[in-house]
Amino acid sequence: MNLENSIGVFDSGFGGLTVFKSIAHHLPNYNYIYLGDNARSPYGDHSFDTVYQYTLECVEWLFSQGCPLVILACNTASAKALRNIQQLDLPSKYPNRRVLGVIRPTAEVIGNFTETNVVGVLGTRGTVKSGSYLMEIAKFFPDIEVHQQSCPMWVPLIENGEHLKEGAEYFVKEYVAELLSQNPSMDTILLACTHYPLLIPKILKYLSPNIKLISQGDIVAKSLTSYLLRHPEIEAQVGKEGNRLFYTTGDTETFDLHASVFLGRDVQSRKLKM
Repeated sequence: MNLENSIGVFDSGFGGLTVFKSIAHHLPNYNYIYLGDNARSPYGDHSFDTVYQYTLECVEWLFSQGCPLVILACNTASAKALRNIQQLDLPSKYPNRRVLGVIRPTAEVIGNFTETNVVGVLGTRGTVKSGSYLMEIAKFFPDIEVHQQSCPMWVPLIENGEHLKEGAEYFVKEYVAELLSQNPSMDTILLACTHYPLLIPKILKYLSPNIKLISQGDIVAKSLTSYLLRHPEIEAQVGKEGNRLFYTTGDTETFDLHASVFLGRDVQSRKLKM
């Protein structure tokens, strides 16, 4: 299998598979390498320096596999590591490589969904604390009022396969209620973590029909499609055999089980030691 010149897709665990699925659907002909850093997940409570270190290690490994472009399909990594990688590491060490995140593409379009100009953001503690969505949305839609709520229990529930059980209801109801209490005019809620789409059926139970629940997969996929059209010098480097390869720093059996549920097909991952 030829995986040279693949698009790299990185996440701290399984959540990035929701973005990868959308990207592969919109752009099926490209080669992809997905890397989940499950052994060190979740990233949400780690410091900026730690997330930057872990993310850079994974990005550099994907570069070593020949990836000219890496997508950080992880909001925490995008919030805490992307800017340093783009401004410090790429110019000095990898001037011909590119790394993109998920926050900016989402911020560019979130205003198209709201009529009340009041938007809620559900994310990890790290993403919320970074203030990245507040800053990025303000650049494109300065009139939008943004409220945030961290959901520290959601990623562990999902990573451990507990999100479908009744016990998860308590934490879903609690965090959603805390977000909604910040402004009753909120009509759009962004799932600012790529893990969270797995909780959509539970989240919808606690939202009125007039509230739009937005996940990032299709947004990021469409943004990447546009990026490749605008940057033919990058697009030309990407292999187009339609191959996919999956790596995890955690247990491959566990990864394959979860990934198969996320993607709707069998996955055989490879073990990577960081």
